[in-house]
Parts: sequence; C-alpha cells; structure tokens
Amino acid sequence: MERTDTSCGGRSVHEEQAPAWVVDPGTPSVARMYDYYLGGKDNFAADREAAEKIISILPNAREVARTNRAFLVRAVRHLARSGIRQFLDIGTGLPTQENVHQVAQAEAPESRVVYVDNDPIVLAHARALLADNPRSIVIDGDLRKPESILDHPGVLTHLDFTRPVALIMLAVLHFVTDDAEAARVVGAFREKLAPGSHLVVSHITQGDLDEDAVRRGRDVYTATTAGGIVPRTAAHVRGFLDGLHVLEPGVVPLDRWRPETVEFEWNGMPGGDILGGVGLVPGP
Repeated sequence: MERTDTSCGGRSVHEEQAPAWVVDPGTPSVARMYDYYLGGKDNFAADREAAEKIISILPNAREVARTNRAFLVRAVRHLARSGIRQFLDIGTGLPTQENVHQVAQAEAPESRVVYVDNDPIVLAHARALLADNPRSIVIDGDLRKPESILDHPGVLTHLDFTRPVALIMLAVLHFVTDDAEAARVVGAFREKLAPGSHLVVSHITQGDLDEDAVRRGRDVYTATTAGGIVPRTAAHVRGFLDGLHVLEPGVVPLDRWRPETVEFEWNGMPGGDILGGVGLVPGP
C-alpha cells in the first residue's frame, strides 16, 4: 500500500517529492517570464499568461527587462577590462545574446564563469550552450542557500575565492521577500569575496506604481516558482552595497549606469523602475 501524508492533503509522498528536474509547465517560472519579456521563445503558455498580467500592470515591463540585460553587458565588460577574470552569476536565467561568459571572454579569453540557477530548463539550455566551453559552467543552486553554492564542488574547483571575483545578483534579490533574509543572503556571499572583488546588483522599485498595482503584481508572482516579489526603495538597494566602494555614478536607474549607446526608447507608460550599481570590495 502506498503511504500518504495527510499534511499534504492526502496526496502521496511520491507525488509530492517529484525530482527537482521535473518541469511543471502549468506553474509560471520567473526565468521563463523574463525570457518572454526579452522576446524569447523558451516559455510555456502559463509563463506568457503571467507575463502578460504583469505587462498589464507594469506597461514598461519589457523595457525594464531590456535595460537590466544591457546593464549586465556593460558591467561585465567594464569589470573584464578592469582585470576581473572570475564571474559568479546568481540566477542567470535563460541564455540569450551576450551572456556573461561571451562578454567577459571577448575581453579576456581566460575568464572563468559560473552560472547558478535552479530552473530545469535554464540548466538544460546553459549546459548545452557551455558544452564546448571548459572555462564556463552552470550549477543547480538556490540563492536562499548561499552555503550550498559557495561550498559546491564545481564552484570551488572553478573559482579561486582568494582572488577577486565579480558576484552578479541581477534582478534576483526582489524575489527574497523578507528584508532580513535578503540581507543575510547578500552578507553570506559578501563574506566570501576577497579584496578587489565586485558586487553587481539590480533590483526593482515601486516607481510611480500605486499600492493597488504593487499588490496585483505581487499576487501574480506569488503563483510563480519564485513564490513572491517585493519592490524596495533606492535606499534599501544602496544598502546591499554598504561598506563597498560604489563605482560612479552610484546606485542609479540602470539606463544611466555608464551608458554606451541609447539601447531603447521608453514607451512613456507609467511603471516601476529598476535600479542598480557596482560595488568594489576594499582592501584590508
């Protein structure tokens, strides 16, 4: 007889403990929603439906995703040109154009990159993309469990934490909805970084959205794989970089962070903003 767990509503333990690699196409994934915002094709109907709900609330959602991606490219290029040769990208999302390893290795072919995500489709696509790139790997990891990433054998083999590392946390901390937990997560990763390392952060803010719009947006993301989302203030985002030397122009809307070209035009619709910046770990 199959044992059931009444705490799971009478469903079988076997049903409740599906392997981590099993994809549930009916549950929206934040990685696949982001892919949809960027115009990608690696998404399911549930992802598109959830993303369209967000776009109805946040009309500039696609532009937010695009400006976040453009910031990633500029930041990685800057750090590679500054001599950084190790990159740890947490919550990498589905591969698209100008991924971290492509940007960094275009500047310095010896650059080593570790991608971290826990979406099965992201992992499958990234492993296929990196099959012929021995300097870049992807691991299955959870942002909320820093030690499982920092102590992962693949990470420890691939990166040398006694030397500078660029830690990239773009558009992921807003999925850690508890402020104390978000601070703990960032602190755990920062403790591992040697002097000369950099922390690259981006995070959504409420912008000019009213409280009802924020609530409706939270409701959509509560039903996704992330389980929730929270916009934070500019002061809170700057707090993630406290104690670091923040590179100019500081923590700013991402399109203002060392722009190289005009990458897109805003649609003029009201919505939330996304802020970010880059902090340098000072010497002893």
